[in-house]
Amino acid sequence: MAGQIFELIGKAMEDIGAIGKDSVNQQQKFKYRGIDAVMNALNPVMRKHGLFVTPEVLDHKREERQTSSGGRLLYSILTIRYTLYAPDGSSVAAVVIGEGMDSGDKASNKAMSVAFKYAMFQLFCIPTEEMIDPDSETPPESVPAPKAQPAPSKVQESDITEAIKIFCLKHGINSKQYSEYRVAMINAGIVPNKKYSEMTRQDVTDLNGAILMNCIGSLAAKAE
Repeated sequence: MAGQIFELIGKAMEDIGAIGKDSVNQQQKFKYRGIDAVMNALNPVMRKHGLFVTPEVLDHKREERQTSSGGRLLYSILTIRYTLYAPDGSSVAAVVIGEGMDSGDKASNKAMSVAFKYAMFQLFCIPTEEMIDPDSETPPESVPAPKAQPAPSKVQESDITEAIKIFCLKHGINSKQYSEYRVAMINAGIVPNKKYSEMTRQDVTDLNGAILMNCIGSLAAKAE
C-alpha cells in the first residue's frame, strides 16, 4: 500500500499559499524568495498534517575561485535527496542540485538552502505568483567556452646552459660550435630568434633537434 504520503501531500498543497519575492538582494538589487519565507509557509502546514523531511547529501563538489578584486570565493555544488515522511512511515523522495558561493564558510549552507527551497517548490507545486515559464524566452545561440591554455613554461638560463652542456658532451661538440650552429638555424628560419631568457622548454628541444638534424647529422653524413 502507498500509505498516507500521497494523500497528505495533496492536502498540504491545498493549504500552502503562493510565496512571492519579498526578499531583496542588496548588492545586485533584485528580489527573491528567501528560505525563511519558504520555511514560514511550510512549517505550519507540515505540522498540521504530521509531515517531516530529511536531507541526505549524495554528492559534494567544492572549488575555490578568485573575484575580480582578487578576493577568495568558495563555490559548492551539492546533490541532495530530500525524503518527505507521513505519520505512518510512508515517504516520497526528491533529488535536487543546489549551488552556493561565499567568501567564508557558508557556501555549502547556501547550497543546501537553495536545494531545499526548490525541492519544496516542485514537490508541493507551490504557486510563486509570477514564475516565468522557461519556454517564454529564447536565449541567444552559444557555443562551448574555449578552455584556457596553460602558458608555456619558461626555463632559467642556468637550465639552458646545463642542457647545452649535456647536448654538446653527448654529440662531441664545444659551446662555440653550438653557438655557430644556433645562429645558422636562426638565419635559415628553422628556429625563431629568441634570447635564452625568452625560450621555453619546447624552444630548447626544437633548437637541439634542428642542430642535430641539420648540422651534426649532415657533417656525419659527409664524413661517411
